[in-house]
Amino acid sequence: MDASRVSTPSSAGLSQRNMTLMYERRDSKQLNSSPHSTQLPLTAGKDVINHVIGDFGIWQLRTILIIFLCKIPASWFMACIIFTAPELYPSTEFQCDPSSLNPNQTVTANQCYIEDTTTGERAECRNFLYTFDFHSLIMDFDLVCLRDIFVAWTQYWHLFGVLVGGVTATKMMIFISPRHVYFIGQMAQIVCGVVTGYARDFSLHCAFRCLSAVCCAIMFTSGQAIFADLTFGIYRSGAIILYDTFWSIGVIFLPSLSSFFNNWTHIYLGITFPTLILTFLLQWTPDSPRWLLKNGRENDVEHVELMIRQGATINDREFKIPSDFRDQLIALRNKLRSGPPPAKWSDLWRGPRAKLHMIGAHLALSAFVINFMGMLLNIRSFGRDYLVPNTIAMGFAEIAGCFMALHFQLKYDKWKWQWAGGLNIFAGLIGCSGWYFSHAELNSELKVTLWMIIATIPKAGVSCAQSMIMACMAEVMPPSKKIPYVFSVVTFARVWLLSAPFINVLKKIDVALSLSSYCALSIFGGICTCLMLTPRTPMPTVTLPEDKMKNQKEASPLTANVWTVENDVNNTRL
Repeated sequence: MDASRVSTPSSAGLSQRNMTLMYERRDSKQLNSSPHSTQLPLTAGKDVINHVIGDFGIWQLRTILIIFLCKIPASWFMACIIFTAPELYPSTEFQCDPSSLNPNQTVTANQCYIEDTTTGERAECRNFLYTFDFHSLIMDFDLVCLRDIFVAWTQYWHLFGVLVGGVTATKMMIFISPRHVYFIGQMAQIVCGVVTGYARDFSLHCAFRCLSAVCCAIMFTSGQAIFADLTFGIYRSGAIILYDTFWSIGVIFLPSLSSFFNNWTHIYLGITFPTLILTFLLQWTPDSPRWLLKNGRENDVEHVELMIRQGATINDREFKIPSDFRDQLIALRNKLRSGPPPAKWSDLWRGPRAKLHMIGAHLALSAFVINFMGMLLNIRSFGRDYLVPNTIAMGFAEIAGCFMALHFQLKYDKWKWQWAGGLNIFAGLIGCSGWYFSHAELNSELKVTLWMIIATIPKAGVSCAQSMIMACMAEVMPPSKKIPYVFSVVTFARVWLLSAPFINVLKKIDVALSLSSYCALSIFGGICTCLMLTPRTPMPTVTLPEDKMKNQKEASPLTANVWTVENDVNNTRL
């Protein structure tokens, strides 16, 4: 946090902190004066669930780490095409089947056409022989020469599944609790993953690859809804920002996993069955308490009470449980059920800077989501021999970007959008410099190294901006508009995400062209991100003489509530 902000007594963050400390000291005094009483007042701005389990603790950390694991198989299903369909070299690893040739026919050097020596006419070769030691997806479906475009086509169906899965999970959570939606996604992903690996019809393979992506999206969407309901304030935003780090961990480990198999079917089995671990860990994964109160049955209040009591016990906050805990949960349930409905989409355009925020967030996230997926797949353009180190480098670049987003969020708060946008503009300009050595006569390893350097910088910037937008974009809207706003922005971005696989086809013209296209999108997204600005909500300043006496635990900046914008539990539902 900025030092000048902390030292200013009139700042919104300090005033909120003073109010929090005042109520916490009052709670402590009541507890010490009456050891048999558990009736403690709620801290200002918190409901009874937040008051009992706290903003963050061991219970929330355990839940977050378990749910974060679902991002690993999600990243494997997205990026597995890098290793299930590696590029094959003509003549040495595949050739047109010579048994189908007539005496006056020959095969072109690229093994893609059959040429008649007498008439000069060409025809596309349709039968191929392969001598590659890895049995790839390309070999089973003959995805070479002109059919190479179908590699991008399979990826298109995966990304379409991500779009459908996010919408499906959101609609399912209207009637089914997030934990049950999470479990349904796990079971369906295991079944669809196995069928995808064993499908020997190309259309069937694409269909089940799409369904596998739907299941992955259902898992990480419902999982995010769970931990977003259990964490509060700075910890909630931090958890959402770091959610993609486990996606990147999956990308880093994918080359090692793929190295154990010599058949693309076995790779699919290898990335599918680890989901069984998530099913085993489900017993330690709680449900969303506010969803149960708002949408559940009448007896779900007892279930929520037991859940929150368990969380308070693990967090060592049992003294925070009031004597009328169940009555307060019933009151919270009635409040949630009587709340106003979400705003209509047309209402999102009304209000201060509303049009600017709508346009900026929609366009920025679209550009960054396309880049986030497409730039990873684009490493196939740099050569098959460098897939493993390039994939690992991209994974570490994504992790670095997530931590930069967390740094901007903690240090610059209101101006974090401009820092993230400026970073992407700068990184995009660096990435466009690849034209300078695109056709230079350099050592192949040196050229690939240079390519990766200028590719990882914008990749880190894209990861930074995407994580920040996903976690913090709801700050720019009032509470009634947050849910439809986030849903609109994410869905719009995932529609444009479908174009990512086809941008990689530009590598056929020049490697620099596909990379520069992504970097141009980074610059465009950075400009749109700079248009966003978090509004400031004034807080009343409360300063007590006793606040000068610092309690080491309560005065820690890690536990102080410094938010000046009302947060919403459902602002992450996709």
